[in-house]
Amino acid sequence: MKAIVHDTYGSADVLELRDVDRPAIADDEVLVRVHAAGVDRGVWHVMTGLPYAIRLAGFGLRAPKTPVLGMDLAGVVEAVGNDVTRFQPGDEVFGIGRGAFAEYARAPERKLAPRPANLTLEQAAVVAVSGLPALQGLRDHGKVRPGQKVLIIGASGGVGTYAVQLAKAFGTEVTGVCTTTKVDMVRSIGADHVIDHTHADFAQGEQRYDVILDVGGNSSLSRLRRAMTPKGTLVIAGGETNGRWLGGSDRQIRALLLSRFVGQKLGTFISRENHEDMLVLKELIEAGQVTPVIDRTYALSEVPEAMRHLEQGRARGKLVITL
Repeated sequence: MKAIVHDTYGSADVLELRDVDRPAIADDEVLVRVHAAGVDRGVWHVMTGLPYAIRLAGFGLRAPKTPVLGMDLAGVVEAVGNDVTRFQPGDEVFGIGRGAFAEYARAPERKLAPRPANLTLEQAAVVAVSGLPALQGLRDHGKVRPGQKVLIIGASGGVGTYAVQLAKAFGTEVTGVCTTTKVDMVRSIGADHVIDHTHADFAQGEQRYDVILDVGGNSSLSRLRRAMTPKGTLVIAGGETNGRWLGGSDRQIRALLLSRFVGQKLGTFISRENHEDMLVLKELIEAGQVTPVIDRTYALSEVPEAMRHLEQGRARGKLVITL
C-alpha cells in the first residue's frame, strides 16, 4: 500500500511516499481502508520529535517507532479483530488510528464511531482529534453553563473552530480571538464577538469572562487572569513555544500550581480519545450544531506541503488528506 513514511525526525523534508505492507491488527483493533485523514499539530510534533517529551511518550527516542504518520481518519472497515463487536467490514467510520497517512490504517475499536450521516468521509476525517479536546475542554474542565461569557483564544484553528460552535451549542455568549484574515470566518461559525489580536488586546477591555479556553498563543497567566471574572475558569488546551524540552508546557504547570492559591480556577488537561465522546460529537453534528471547517484538501503525495502550510499558521480550521 502507499503511505507517507519518515525514518528520522525533522521537517516536512523527511517525509516520503513509499510502498509498505498493510498493518496487522490486534484482537481489539479495526483495519480501516482510509478515504481521508486529518492534519493536526499533534502529527507535526510526531514528525519533528519536538518537544523531546513527545519521544519519551512512546514515539521513539532516537528515531520514530511508527514510521507512518497520521492519526485523524475516516474510511471503510476492511477487517476486524477477534474481540471487536461494534463494527463489521463495510461500515463507514471516523476516529483516531495509527498511521492514517496511508491507504490502510489500524485503529482501536474504542477510538472509532460511525460516520455522521450528514458528513462526507472527508469532513468526518477531521472531527475526532480536534473535536474531542474542544468538547472536553469546555464541558468537563470549563464546566460551561448557559448564559456564561466564554473567550476562545485561537478560535480560527482546528480545536478553536470546534470550540466556538460547541460553546454556542451550550448556550454561552462566545468571543473568539484570531488574526485579521480570519475574523469573518470565526464570525460565520457563530461567534458573538471577534477580537483581532493584531489590533486589540482581549485583556485590556472592560469585558470579563467566566471561562477562557486557550488553544493558541502564549499569553502570560497574569494577562489571562485580568480577563477573567474573580471566580472564572481558565482551561489551557494549547499554546506553544519553540522550547525543545517543554514546548510551552511550563505555562500549564505554573497554572496548576497557581490555581491552589487564587480564587480563579486555572488548569489544563490531556484529551481522552474515546468512543462515547465521539458519539456526542456525532449527535451534535447531525443536529446541525457543529460543522467541520476545512481550509484545504491535499492528495496523499502532498502531505509535506500540507505540513508546511500547517506550520506557517495559515490554516483556517482543518486540513484534509484525501486518498
